[in-house]
Amino acid sequence: MTPDLFIENGSIINPVDKSIQQAHVRIRGGVITDIGPDLGVMDEYVVDADKRFISPGWMDMHVHFRDPGQEHKETIETGCRAAAFGGFTAVACMPNTDPPIDTREAIHSIIQRSLNLPVDVHPIACVSQGRLGKNLSQMAELVDAGAVGFSDDGSPVQGGSLMRRALEYSRILGKPIINHMEDVTLGPKGQMNEGLISTRLGLTPTPTFSEESMLARDLMLAELTSGHLHVAHVSTARSTAMIREAKARGVSVTAEACTHHFSLTDEIVQESGFDSHTKMHPPLRTAQDVEAIRSGLRDTTLDAICTDHAPHASFEKETDFVSAPFGIIGLETAWGLIGRYLIAPKHLTMMDAVCKICVSPRKILGLDVPAIEVGQEANITIFDASSDWTFESGHIHSKSRNTPFIGSRMTGRAWAIYHKGHLVENKDR
Repeated sequence: MTPDLFIENGSIINPVDKSIQQAHVRIRGGVITDIGPDLGVMDEYVVDADKRFISPGWMDMHVHFRDPGQEHKETIETGCRAAAFGGFTAVACMPNTDPPIDTREAIHSIIQRSLNLPVDVHPIACVSQGRLGKNLSQMAELVDAGAVGFSDDGSPVQGGSLMRRALEYSRILGKPIINHMEDVTLGPKGQMNEGLISTRLGLTPTPTFSEESMLARDLMLAELTSGHLHVAHVSTARSTAMIREAKARGVSVTAEACTHHFSLTDEIVQESGFDSHTKMHPPLRTAQDVEAIRSGLRDTTLDAICTDHAPHASFEKETDFVSAPFGIIGLETAWGLIGRYLIAPKHLTMMDAVCKICVSPRKILGLDVPAIEVGQEANITIFDASSDWTFESGHIHSKSRNTPFIGSRMTGRAWAIYHKGHLVENKDR
């Protein structure tokens, strides 16, 4: 614990009104007590934020912490450690655990275990009981217990009637329905994007229209019910265009993009020699799709940036490409990829990027956005947006290590978080 802290020489940014203020910040007992340019150091721990920014703490609204049931991949504690070193003070965890997060007790357990950690963990509960796609979960009861949204992520809601009723309840409860957009009958057991690369490599493909056809159905259901649809991990150009058009006609839809979907294309599967770390779901798509994702983030069609942090143990990934599970870790590389692929090429400003990992996720999930103001609990991230560095295995704080980005150049770095009286400094070199 570091209850008393003095952050000097920082540039405080407010992503809500998009202002920047040069000032020191004093924290006492975990609460911000002074902000100003002329403060002096007292008996506090000092962090020099010269040439760095101070923002409200970031949030990743789409992570998999594998707890309960698959703790050999990740636990709540190790997942929060990875999040903290990535600059995040909050995450929302998906319910595809064993057992799934579909009871009041499961929600309560996750929240309680994160209370004394520097990262808030907000559970997303199941849309259907047991993620079986048959009967709705006890949605009102789960919201009362602390669920911030609903998803059967990894098991798309195939039944249109069930999805319609879920969206009707979402309107009443004020929580989004987060669907993994995939009609599994159109691309069963696909291993990578359908296209020239999959044909050349002889791998079973996952077509873009399996995502887009499900999205078309859900957009119409959202329009019919006025429920809040949130589109998880958008991966195609047509999906982006469909969301843009739906927003223009007033459909209650929000959407997210993953860091790997605006950083990599399906060509890396071939270039890496079938590296299983390039296998994810939805799969990496074409350069045209990547450009569309970047454009969608730029024009606010895509509201939030997330990681879909999906840890797997080494022995699970160290197999042939076809047999390997989908997913990569992403918390420690998120900001470096945002800086390299979005901020440096001017797809997003630094301020807009922070909005997409701080303000938008919380607004989508109905959570308060932290404020850097006197009298407020300190919930902050210290970062820069321009330092060049190389991501190495020693920078991984997750329990798993499945990422294709080891050895990759990054731009911008999270240097510290402070939340709930905990200071976590990123001193990795």
